[in-house]
Amino acid sequence: MKISGFSMVRNGIKLYYPVVEMIKSILPIVDEFVIAIGEGNDDTRERVASIGDPKIKIIDTKWDLEKYPRGMENAHQTDIAKNACSGDWLFYLQADEVIHEKYLKNIKADCEKYLNDKGIEGLLFKYRHFWGDYDHYHAGHGWYPHEIRIVRNDPEIHSWESAQSFRRIPNFGGINYRQQDGTFKLKVALIDAYVYHYGWVRPPNLMVNKKKALDTVHKGEKRVEEMYRDKSNEFDYGPLDRLAVFTETHPEVMKEIIAEMNWKDKLQYSGKPSEERELHKHERFRYRFLSFIEKYLNCSKQIGGFRNYILVKK
Repeated sequence: MKISGFSMVRNGIKLYYPVVEMIKSILPIVDEFVIAIGEGNDDTRERVASIGDPKIKIIDTKWDLEKYPRGMENAHQTDIAKNACSGDWLFYLQADEVIHEKYLKNIKADCEKYLNDKGIEGLLFKYRHFWGDYDHYHAGHGWYPHEIRIVRNDPEIHSWESAQSFRRIPNFGGINYRQQDGTFKLKVALIDAYVYHYGWVRPPNLMVNKKKALDTVHKGEKRVEEMYRDKSNEFDYGPLDRLAVFTETHPEVMKEIIAEMNWKDKLQYSGKPSEERELHKHERFRYRFLSFIEKYLNCSKQIGGFRNYILVKK
């Protein structure tokens, strides 16, 4: 059995993505790691190359937001890396996702377990969505609790929409990653492993920069200029006591970046949300109400939500 890791990124270091840590977190169990690095204006490529592991294969790319608008360039870049993989299983992580070393043995064992079970097209992971700092995470409604992160090496399986997930797309034309017709959800098995998602943990000013970059990919430069014209240059995470407290350990590869955290004085740990901004999703009454129902009356199972897979009970 061979496992390939793969990902994509552009300006990852500049935007405070733990891209080096992401790669290192699964290097022990993959036979290769393919990453598409878009042309940017920082040293992301040099940082990735400096890891110095022969398993790592870098593909240099250029992004085309006119050809792939509405976030589809993310999926296109993901597919570029995926198509260069040679493993039986393909392990995808986004640049802000990291795997704890305690899960590696289980992940590899499950890849072995389902290798010859053709009824399983992918493996589904649980999620920890960190917010503001490394001590708080979302455990409420509106944050996807699971996502596909390992798929079979099948040319009909493609990254989908804005690269959050995957679908089977026979005879795919290579352009419309948001197409619905003629696409099929993957049949997946849930495994006992978490993805640690750090996409909302960075200095407040860099969080704004990251949001601008992401919104540009989805909405275009002109629209983003209008959106951010009168907004603060520092992101307001809001009161953190409305989130769950993380009491476990983070992945070992995150040790240095966590030690470098220097924005605690810019965070709000209690009180009311600022009236000068729109409420975050988790601060709105509807989401708070649904979170209460899910936690206390629905065994912590999310009601509705994005579920782009068919879970096969094993």
